[in-house]
Amino acid sequence: MAELAEGNLHERFMRESGLAAEIATLAEPVIEELGLRLVRVKISAQSGTIVQIMADRPNGAISVDDCALISRRISPLLDAHDPIPGGYTLEVSSPGIDRPLVRPSDFEDWAGFEAKIELKELVDGRRRFRGILEGYEDGEARLRIELKDYDEPQIVGLPVALIGEAKLVMTDSLLKLAQSANAANDAAGDEEPDGEILE
Repeated sequence: MAELAEGNLHERFMRESGLAAEIATLAEPVIEELGLRLVRVKISAQSGTIVQIMADRPNGAISVDDCALISRRISPLLDAHDPIPGGYTLEVSSPGIDRPLVRPSDFEDWAGFEAKIELKELVDGRRRFRGILEGYEDGEARLRIELKDYDEPQIVGLPVALIGEAKLVMTDSLLKLAQSANAANDAAGDEEPDGEILE
């Protein structure tokens, strides 16, 4: 995979494969049209086929109404293109507190919080890293981690092209941030006039 240019900080480096990739190709333009961003498409078949679409806002969490709107826009598209054999359940959700990190800008936006990163191949004899996000620079996610041969934590750069999975770790500071954001959203919602009722 080619290294992302600095101008593409908001482009997803995580890409689905197979059927999930087909659905992402259909869903992403619709989600972007709504001023939202696709985070991930995941398909599971534990109790029937479930198509899970995660989305967010560039500047914060999406609402239940946003999820309903995405679902209403994408359902007819999936029915028309019929990429999924048989029946399925469509679930649209926010990424949650311990969200996946799928864009270079995510490493900047969540700097200072703890994350787990798993690489597609070994780097210096290891594949899994856990530490504090220090941003993004020169095509690499920066992570402050404890290394056994050093007294102080070290900052390592992990090429985004090698990242197989990256997500925030649920911590007290992350929970506090989420609670503050929810309180702010509730307060803003109380001040807004009644809008369109979404079915």
